[in-house]
Amino acid sequence: MHTPPTSSQPAAPTPLPVTSVTCMEDRAHVERTATVQVTAGDQRLLLGPVSALAVDRSLHAALTGAPDAAVLDVRLVRAWTPRAPQPPTDDDSALRRHAHALTEEQRGLEQRRDRLRARLDLLGGLTADLLRDIGEGTGHGEAEPARWAHELDRVHAERDTHEDELHTVERRLRSLAAELSRTEQALHLAEQTPAELTAHVELTVRAATAGTATVRLGHLTPCVAWRPAYRATVGGGELALQTDAMVWQRTGEDWSDVHLTLSTARSARATSPPELVADRLTLRDRSADERRTVDVELREEEIAELGPRPVPGLPGVDDGGEARVLHAGAPVSVPGDGRAHRVPLTTSVTAAHSEYACAPELSPLVTEVVRFTNSSGHALLAGPVELVRGSGFTGRGTLAFTAPGAPAELAFGSADTYRVIRETQELRDTSGLTHKTVLTRTVRLHLSRFSAPDEPGERVVTVRERIPVSEVSQVEVRLRKEACSPAPDALDAEGIARWDVTLPPGGRRTVTLVYELQASGKVTGV
Repeated sequence: MHTPPTSSQPAAPTPLPVTSVTCMEDRAHVERTATVQVTAGDQRLLLGPVSALAVDRSLHAALTGAPDAAVLDVRLVRAWTPRAPQPPTDDDSALRRHAHALTEEQRGLEQRRDRLRARLDLLGGLTADLLRDIGEGTGHGEAEPARWAHELDRVHAERDTHEDELHTVERRLRSLAAELSRTEQALHLAEQTPAELTAHVELTVRAATAGTATVRLGHLTPCVAWRPAYRATVGGGELALQTDAMVWQRTGEDWSDVHLTLSTARSARATSPPELVADRLTLRDRSADERRTVDVELREEEIAELGPRPVPGLPGVDDGGEARVLHAGAPVSVPGDGRAHRVPLTTSVTAAHSEYACAPELSPLVTEVVRFTNSSGHALLAGPVELVRGSGFTGRGTLAFTAPGAPAELAFGSADTYRVIRETQELRDTSGLTHKTVLTRTVRLHLSRFSAPDEPGERVVTVRERIPVSEVSQVEVRLRKEACSPAPDALDAEGIARWDVTLPPGGRRTVTLVYELQASGKVTGV
């Protein structure tokens, strides 16, 4: 690109701070603002420094406040510069940390030496004043030998003390200088301080008249990521859900008091439609063995009630297939140290229903489950949740994707005062004439509550047990309600049987589930 001749070149770059950031899954769009003075004609402005990781092709700039000014060219200029001295971190070597400690001690001793010298100068002036006072008093015939001797002895004693301390400090300074020289020499031989890659923005503008203009510059930068995080506090029949964002950035610069926006948009993903391929279907006649038998198998399927089906191993934020945008309510600061920084977003309080639930086939534990409705006004993205009760922090859980106004649930850990034992019994019977197979399965669940003697009231434990669901007419599953003790309170289409069992303090209950699986003689695999 042709660059017109410049009429002026600034001696120092104009600061270009970050004012607004839009974080995406693995990158961020950074916006910067600065006020500059433009002159009539063409000129080149040097702005920055900026992050050296800025993507050149995403760089764009605009001038506002000066209607006759226009941007002719904008580009990034990078250079390797010596790294400025900084305090060592835990990642630095022991030699570098030792050199830093010696430097700090040397600086402190030099300050102490300067204070001692100033004190000695003050004591010297005091001695001269005292001797002058003695001479004047003797000339006037006013002799106070006792007071004069006491004052002189006190001043001389203090001077001797400070001179001894000054000699000790100077001796330690000489020792430190020699040790620091050896340490820096060893550090120079052992380590090489890399130069730092810095970047500035060169902006070529054209203006008809001189004036003040505002530069707005934006670009993409990598090494930025964010993920949702939550804090759920339950108590008094309500659940307070705080939505936060964990932000990481290592762009080489700090973000101070910026307007932060969090987006789930995937700008790096291609937006081309999927290719259409031919799907050929063919028919064939069944063989004789296939006509005589029906091969079935038992499989497990996860019941999806809401939201997209999760894809194992897929990184990123689960946004339900639609780009979501969240905003921080106040300006935030995120240091560029690569560590996780928590940014508060929203807080909502909603009514919650708590129940003690148990699925003995999966776990013998009774878990306190809190059910609530998403009243935050935005979709709750999948992420970790810090669980807080009235007694304090109780653990961490996981919140699935929840649309606005949709129901959600959180498990607040197991209740140690409950025990569940599951026993199964299976009987198989085959008829001789029709070769019909009848499989009878009995499941017994023994529930116990071990409560403190002073713990009053009954509690309801919701117990869930599943029954197979048949997809072929040759296999029939039937619940034997007359043999169940007690009969399930509910049985849904997915085969989940539910009981609401009431347990008093120290109480025990047994729940029995009986169901039959009948298969015709053609069925194999049962």
